[in-house]
Amino acid sequence: MPDGVPLTQALARTTHLAIAAHPDDIEIIGFHGINHCFQNPQRWFTGIVVTDGAGSPRSGRINDYNDAELVAIRAGEQRRAAQIGRYSLVIQLGYSSSEVKGKINRALVDGLIQRLQIARPATVYLHNPADRHDTHIGVSLHALEALRALPEALRPERVFGIEVWRSLDWLPDAYRVSLDVGGNPELFSKLINVFKSQISNGKQYDAALSGRLTANATFNQSHVIDQTPALSLAIDLTELVRNENIGYHDFMKSTLDSFTSDVLAQIDKY
Repeated sequence: MPDGVPLTQALARTTHLAIAAHPDDIEIIGFHGINHCFQNPQRWFTGIVVTDGAGSPRSGRINDYNDAELVAIRAGEQRRAAQIGRYSLVIQLGYSSSEVKGKINRALVDGLIQRLQIARPATVYLHNPADRHDTHIGVSLHALEALRALPEALRPERVFGIEVWRSLDWLPDAYRVSLDVGGNPELFSKLINVFKSQISNGKQYDAALSGRLTANATFNQSHVIDQTPALSLAIDLTELVRNENIGYHDFMKSTLDSFTSDVLAQIDKY
């Protein structure tokens, strides 16, 4: 709790919430919410980090660190990001990646439900179901299970699945949401560069993310002048949360089928 309020109070005032897999994922998938809440006493951002990040690749200055040392470093980086971004709260659950992959972990789902019942966020940011990272997919599906288990009155107004390990520029317009994240580049840079254990480890997340968000803004519409310097792309998961009868497989299949139809329709004109 960066401003030191009690835990329940920090959770209850939440308006925007990100549920992410690893330390530094919150800042990638949730920056739209972070910036929306920054220095606004009526809006508060909370982040939940599900895993401990122990499986991160190692090189350079962290090459000889064991898992426990790396977990401690990444946890500290996440807390500093929460302070810089003036989050209401950051919760680090400390699960291993293996505990969230391959099957639903009921303890994790139940823990998320308990926190969501207190937070009652209007907007939620998740990893998207088309991500290439197994842990991201596992965390996303656990979060969706928790959101769908809430009483209808407590479910968020909007749920977004944000791109990380696969760009979402291929999404058909009916599914794609473009989130303006260009309003505070200094804050975004500070947040991403807190995670030195990753960037100095040979992964240029700072440059890669800046390039992707700029490219999204420029290539968003071919015949429209750029409306913002940076866009984060998301798949709209709101209906998936509102209607628990929609299967995850069927939802994504309809998305992919729509993409296939869109591509083939363009070709078939000729």
